[in-house]
Amino acid sequence: MGRAPFKTVMRSRVSAPTLAVAVLMSVSHPAFAQDAAAPQDSGAQQPPSAEDIIVTGFRASLNAALADKRDQTAAIDTIKAEDLGKFPDSNLAESMQRIPGVALQRGDGGEGKNISVRGLGADFTRVRINGMEAAAQTGGSDIYGAGNNGRSFDFNVFPTEIFSALTVRKTPSADVEEGSLGATVDLTAPKPFDSAKEFVFSSTGRGVWNELSKQVDPRASALVSKQFGDSGFGVLGSIAYQKRHTREVGYSAVDILSANQNGMFCSPVGFTPQNPANSATTGASATNCSTGNPRTSDSAAYQTVYDAVREGMTGTPGSGAFFPRIPRYLNSEQTQERIGGTLTLQYKPDDDTDISLDLLYSRFNVTRDDNYIEAISFGRSASNQGFPMMSLKDVQLSDLGSVEYALLDGVDVRSEGLHSKYSTTFKQANLNFMHRFNDRLTVNGKVGLNESVWKDKIRMQYFMDALDTDNFSIDYTGGGRTPVLGFGFDVSDPTNFLYGPTPGAGVVTGGFSLQGKPASNTTKGVLAEWNAHYEVSDAFKVHAGAQFRSSDFKQRFTTYYTADTLVQALPAGTALSDLTTQITGLDSLWGHGAPSSWASLDWQKLADTYNLFDARTCTGCGETNPGVKEQESSAYLMGTFDFSDAVGFGLRGDVGVRYIHTWQRSTGYLNLSDASSPTGLTGQFRAVSRSYDDWLPSANVVIEPVHNLLLRLSAAKVMSRPALTLLAPTVTINAVTRSGSLGNPLLEPIRANTFDAAVEWYFRPGALLSAAFFYKDIKTYVQNVNSLVPFSSLGLPNELLIGSNTTPDELFNIATPTNTPGGPLKGIELNAQIPFNFTSGFLSHFGVLANYTHVMSKITYCLTSANGVCTVTVKDDLVGLSKDTASGTLYWENNKFSIRGTINYRGPFIRGIPASPGSDLVGNHATTYVDASASYNLTDNVKLILEGSNLTDEQNSLYTDSQRQDTLFQTRVGRTISAGVNVKF
Repeated sequence: MGRAPFKTVMRSRVSAPTLAVAVLMSVSHPAFAQDAAAPQDSGAQQPPSAEDIIVTGFRASLNAALADKRDQTAAIDTIKAEDLGKFPDSNLAESMQRIPGVALQRGDGGEGKNISVRGLGADFTRVRINGMEAAAQTGGSDIYGAGNNGRSFDFNVFPTEIFSALTVRKTPSADVEEGSLGATVDLTAPKPFDSAKEFVFSSTGRGVWNELSKQVDPRASALVSKQFGDSGFGVLGSIAYQKRHTREVGYSAVDILSANQNGMFCSPVGFTPQNPANSATTGASATNCSTGNPRTSDSAAYQTVYDAVREGMTGTPGSGAFFPRIPRYLNSEQTQERIGGTLTLQYKPDDDTDISLDLLYSRFNVTRDDNYIEAISFGRSASNQGFPMMSLKDVQLSDLGSVEYALLDGVDVRSEGLHSKYSTTFKQANLNFMHRFNDRLTVNGKVGLNESVWKDKIRMQYFMDALDTDNFSIDYTGGGRTPVLGFGFDVSDPTNFLYGPTPGAGVVTGGFSLQGKPASNTTKGVLAEWNAHYEVSDAFKVHAGAQFRSSDFKQRFTTYYTADTLVQALPAGTALSDLTTQITGLDSLWGHGAPSSWASLDWQKLADTYNLFDARTCTGCGETNPGVKEQESSAYLMGTFDFSDAVGFGLRGDVGVRYIHTWQRSTGYLNLSDASSPTGLTGQFRAVSRSYDDWLPSANVVIEPVHNLLLRLSAAKVMSRPALTLLAPTVTINAVTRSGSLGNPLLEPIRANTFDAAVEWYFRPGALLSAAFFYKDIKTYVQNVNSLVPFSSLGLPNELLIGSNTTPDELFNIATPTNTPGGPLKGIELNAQIPFNFTSGFLSHFGVLANYTHVMSKITYCLTSANGVCTVTVKDDLVGLSKDTASGTLYWENNKFSIRGTINYRGPFIRGIPASPGSDLVGNHATTYVDASASYNLTDNVKLILEGSNLTDEQNSLYTDSQRQDTLFQTRVGRTISAGVNVKF
């Protein structure tokens, strides 16, 4: 069985259990996996006859995955390679959309990045690569959470071509290590004895085109596998490379704030009270909002906003009128390079011994350029001549207070850019062994090391400003979720902008920010495990094992300074136009009133002109290394049984318990004021150690009361550890505003009791109809809770208050991650896999996959607390939970041609609670994505491939507040088409 072929042989007249055996024999599994999950019906295999139907390609991969699902006692779903070196999808996360209960979260460029399973977000999903827990973190735009500092796994780090199978395990068993509340995902790389052929070569080359980037990018992969005769030794190597240019265009509000947040608009002449008040510094007077900026507000328009007061804020004019914080058009362009490879050495002299060394490498490089044209005044207060310096000439508000139309004078317009580079490198090596000593005793285990390093190499922000411009407009009246922005002047003309030092009084006339870099996240993993499997009888087996895992997570921030830390005037003889470029194309790619072009600083020209990258040494600049180290020592005992012969119907399952001892050490630096330090800061090291124990029982039972009808029952206690960054003892204190945030190294894991029940009907070969119910009683949850507490109670040194005129007894508003009560989560899954093999001719080559999941969960969110007691709460859906998700795939395939189309729907979900003042949450609208692929076999060795993603040009849209649903962010990424050829022999 170690050299079973990938082709699946099916007979139209065999039973479903016999089919499961045939399919299982056609794909490679470790010997223990076959032993632990023995087929229920061993039905005798017959040699192929003239009536046999040879099934290959996509349908064969579905059949193999279905056989795995049937034979396991736990609830799993699998996606398998169509052939050695050919994973059926171009993105790992996007592949999993076809699996019931899995919802995709897309990142920059619309690419699949994270998954949630059964309503539980990415932080609750563990990922193992070749059986070893792995971390993969990379960067991203701020709107999607910027970089990943948690436990969620960024699937876009890896090319799909280096894997041969993907399994989502939804119910636990004692032999699978803990740490998942949602699911455990296993990614498996191919091995040389996965194929029946002694030598395999497969290579695929593609050209990938996107309608926004307008470029054709290369994507290529190759795999070579060689078995050396009867020696039992094999070698397999694979490599994959992709270069991708993406472009994302759209609209961003950054945030939604009420008009009072930054001080209300500039009042009309003669309005009482006058806003802003007279100021010699800013030039505000009875007739001017600021120096040279006259009061032009319309009395009726201003009164409309002034009278908008939200409930509970009587006496706060403008608190019920909501405007974008920084309304802007955006253009984001990325260049991505992804390279990955595997090398496996396998020694398999017979079916009783299997030793392999797996090496895996992946590197993901990104260069990102974001550009915005925006009204920056909406995000500023009077201190930097912002909101109160704008005159409101016309306005329309919705019944809920959202701006529908506004026309303003005195608006500062900014052309802003952000240039960044980051990379993620993943490396893993693991040695696996399995030996069957006799018919009863088998041992297996592995040792491994892995490392994931995300480096933020550069992050340079730059901008130029046009001050006090007139006739700026925001217009939602044309319909749609995003407004038309009118800037009132030619934004493509660089002479309309300023760049240079501030003239004072809070006025900004352009600048740059070269943020302290380099920075990195590094996670190192160690694994050692040993398992023994003893067959007491044909009906009962005992499994026991021990495991040690270590995860060492470190964040590193190193600050350096450049020769220029302040904005300088343009050099003599240099015009601003010499340092600018044009951002073009948004009028055709996005529409919605976007300008055909706007002037932007060129980051490279700016850096060269001022030598911004000439780093200078800085004694005492400092380096901070917050980190978390976890060590888990565990052992388990499990029994598997198959009492089918004894009871006269199918009855099998497992029952066991796992014990885990967790040791954790959290470290960080606290920055203290120190006048003797060149930077005014000095570091104080802090470390917190703790340990805790868990006993996690679990049981899975499969009953087959009648042939081909399976009933599954599962119950378990599970746990999921908090996000890593929350455990670091880091402190941020603002003594002036009396606010701050604290990490919490004493956070308890999120624990839950779970129950699952499912019915599966394998009514034809390769076919399934199923329904599942799942329930999770989540005992604890982790939230950021704001509390008013005396500074002295925080255990922090008083040096943090130096120069702030604040005493240790004063109250501070402190945000701290806190364990809070959880709540129940329950849902249903419906799933169908139907090949049309009950028909004949053309129709027999069709097949359908379809699934639907509905999840319900309510959590009480603690918004504020005092002395550890919540004072303000709200009850709402779990963050990241889409109540409804669905997927459907229609395919047609014969021995020459294959085509399939997939539609995936994810319902709306909450991204964060709470939102800004006056808004209850940040949400994500529902999305529906359509993808398709086709292939044609020119010969037995050459295949043509055509693929398309996001064929309906779907756009993702975020909003603020569940009632108003003010658009926060909406972008277009466009359709992507790829064409290529696969060669194998």
